[in-house]
Amino acid sequence: MAMSRVEAGAGTRRMDHGTRAVLVQGFIGAMLVLLGSYGIGWLASVSPLNRDHLLIAVRTEQWGVITSTVVLTVGCWIMFRAWLRLGQELAGWAEGSLRIVRQACWAWGAPLLLCLPIFSRDVFAYIGQGRLVTAGQDPYVDGISTLSNWFQLGADVTWAESETPYGPLFLTIERLVNMVAGSSPDASVLLYRLVAFAGVVLCMVYVPKLADLHQVPGSKALWITVSNPLFLISFIASAHNDALMVGLAVAGTYYAATRRGILGVVLVTASIGIKPITMVILPFIGLLWAGPGSSWRRRFLYWAYTLALCLGIMALIGWVNGYGFGWLKVMLGTGTGTVFFAPVGMFTNFFSGILDTLGLESEWVLGVVKVIARLASVAVVLFLMFRGSHSHLVQRLALAFAALVVLSPIIQPWYLLWLLPFFAATGIRDDWQLIWVYFTVAFFVAFGAADQIFIWQFLGSLDPWVKHLSTGISWAAMAYLAFLDPRTKHIFLDFRDSLRTAWAALRRPKAAN
Repeated sequence: MAMSRVEAGAGTRRMDHGTRAVLVQGFIGAMLVLLGSYGIGWLASVSPLNRDHLLIAVRTEQWGVITSTVVLTVGCWIMFRAWLRLGQELAGWAEGSLRIVRQACWAWGAPLLLCLPIFSRDVFAYIGQGRLVTAGQDPYVDGISTLSNWFQLGADVTWAESETPYGPLFLTIERLVNMVAGSSPDASVLLYRLVAFAGVVLCMVYVPKLADLHQVPGSKALWITVSNPLFLISFIASAHNDALMVGLAVAGTYYAATRRGILGVVLVTASIGIKPITMVILPFIGLLWAGPGSSWRRRFLYWAYTLALCLGIMALIGWVNGYGFGWLKVMLGTGTGTVFFAPVGMFTNFFSGILDTLGLESEWVLGVVKVIARLASVAVVLFLMFRGSHSHLVQRLALAFAALVVLSPIIQPWYLLWLLPFFAATGIRDDWQLIWVYFTVAFFVAFGAADQIFIWQFLGSLDPWVKHLSTGISWAAMAYLAFLDPRTKHIFLDFRDSLRTAWAALRRPKAAN
């Protein structure tokens, strides 16, 4: 593929020994993740792999579970280090860098195609919902517990009575997967992984193209987005349908930005058909389609075109599969619960703690905080729709999307990956912004490696210990990379020095006074 215009003329970057060593290092890390997944990754209880003699030994003995935990966690951090080192090796992002980053994505992603599901087991919910669809039931009304022997499919119990949050297009994909794979959960997982991988490939193609429109090196945008370990593990090893959602959204944004508005709206609508959350970017697609310098009359006209085309496509899909606009009712639901690292969860815990200390009722706090957060996110989206320059439209899109995600009560580790392609394509500076990406990816890699570990019930007493073991390895790895590693520590030392310089500059006027 053609090089980014931003990269052209910056010299040619060829594969050398150092870069090749980094790619090999990342591949080794991915292979360790693959091996570790067979000890602590998720399997449906009816999977024939549970009867494999080697896997029985690894998955049912303490030594096997502990070893697999260590191998998988270490593999994650080797991939993380390789990602950091690749950015150092390619700094300057000369011509030829994009090809090297793509090679890294393929080399580090390929082993993950063969993993048992890790970091999440949502893929087993897809299997259950596919069987619901095939059985003629409505996943927007019925939970998978209406299926006989549903628990043997491997889905988490939280899905038992939950309506599907996915769009009607993904329900059609679930039906097709069920038709092809039949009763085999392992074949179904592989097919869903290929669906997710299609989304990864879309990101590999269109993130650099979108970055090129914003005078950002495509290789840097692709490195930040696709080659990072959280992206590869969450979108390939976990087989999340979010990968296809994001890939279609990025592709649609690119075509809208290049004035191919109909194709852009069709692709973004397909993304909404996977997960309706990307509906938030639709107004910005309409603005991109309208073009720079558009009058408000033209903008409203193209918003109408965009909405009509999207609704028409979604109505057609709903008519074909028989589920209509059931997805809209589910999307408008408030959901239940929160997580501790979401701002909604933080505020809820803070105010609930105060009320509990005073002996007052606190159960109402979560509901109120959720309503305030939802109203705030809507206000941010509306502000960004009506204010800002056309040249910053994709940045406005990214900020609106981020507001919706950050102010949601539930933030899953892979939700960061919804936003990252758009921020990377519009430019992430090599200062606190890139450091923030490093720390966020590191946090969620550590969280995913420790949180989603499969252990048989008869080894239940081992569960907290291996989680602590994984967390300890992650903390040690982060400390090593930040303070001891002779190569990567300079990333964080330089950032610390820049903070000291900025602080000194802020204090200097006060000293002069």
